[in-house]
Amino acid sequence: MTGAAGTAPLVTIDRVHAARDIAADTGADLLVLTPGSDLRYLTGYDAHAMERLTALAVPRRGEPFLVVPRLEAPMVDASPAGALGLEVLAWDETDDPFALLAATATARIGAAPTRVAVGNRTWAEHALGVQRALPGSALELAAPVVDRLRMVKSAAEIEELAAAGAAIDRVHARMAEFLTVGRTEAEVGAMIAAAIIEEGHVGVDFTIVGSGPNGASPHHELSDRVVAAGDVVVIDIGGETATGYRSDCTRTYVVGGSASAEVAEWYGVLHAAQQAATAAVRPGVPAEQIDAAARRVIADAGWGEHFIHRTGHGIGLDSHEAPYIVEGNGIPLVPGMAFSIEPGIYLAGRCGARIEDIVVCTEDGVRPLNVGPRELVELPG
Repeated sequence: MTGAAGTAPLVTIDRVHAARDIAADTGADLLVLTPGSDLRYLTGYDAHAMERLTALAVPRRGEPFLVVPRLEAPMVDASPAGALGLEVLAWDETDDPFALLAATATARIGAAPTRVAVGNRTWAEHALGVQRALPGSALELAAPVVDRLRMVKSAAEIEELAAAGAAIDRVHARMAEFLTVGRTEAEVGAMIAAAIIEEGHVGVDFTIVGSGPNGASPHHELSDRVVAAGDVVVIDIGGETATGYRSDCTRTYVVGGSASAEVAEWYGVLHAAQQAATAAVRPGVPAEQIDAAARRVIADAGWGEHFIHRTGHGIGLDSHEAPYIVEGNGIPLVPGMAFSIEPGIYLAGRCGARIEDIVVCTEDGVRPLNVGPRELVELPG
């Protein structure tokens, strides 16, 4: 698998070896990752989650290996994982894949692993199957291992995120085609979803169309509400690119009219908060200080109680991943960390607004990956 420019590889065996080293540092004996973004990150294999066990096993000593159903072994070979040199242990329908994994890991370590770190989103039946195959073992989460790698993007990953950001910017630039008076949120959402694919994604992660009072619900689902003239509408959209990297961008619109003086006033506060948080991004700054920078502007203007969520989240192969930009997260930013900056103001029963960009911490500051206008956009309707 190569990056957006077709030159830099996104996945190398060094990632797996780095995970082994970090696991050893944390005291874990065995890392077990099943289908999901962690497995894709380390191996490039985008496996289908199902009842049959597929797992990357990384013992603290010896070489890592993949346990896969025999019927899916050709898919591993055809994926980027096939070029990594990982040993693939294919199991048949009458085999016990958990026993195979446990026996192989034990042989490589030289003793039965007692601390087993599993992926955060591993199915319970798989996690417990591993534990049963290793009597006396204790399960823990793999996030302390994998997040240390995934939080800091490589140059190739950043370009993938930049391409995803440019694609979702193009969708927002077309919003006048979709967001018109008389259409329902569901109709607008369907048109946006089609445009997300047209503009370069392979999948749609979400389309939030929060019109009028629905905009006061940050994770509003599409509804049959009809967009009315003068509505303030929150549009939060994102998708997946061919390499699995994600976009996520929110803009707020006024349809078929102009913003009232009050809306214009507090939206200006929101805009200033988003700018302040973005300007605060630089290496060494704790993640929680970016949240504080946005929150301070909104609170000082008297709207603090209406900012009801964290300022941001990391993004990569998942739409939401570490680092989280929230009070209490003291992790210092380092170059390569990619995350959203998305303060919002929500007035229950009336309307809401949010401005969201994906940014990357650089050696000397910040690089926004979304570049569309952040002002309140008025559409003719």
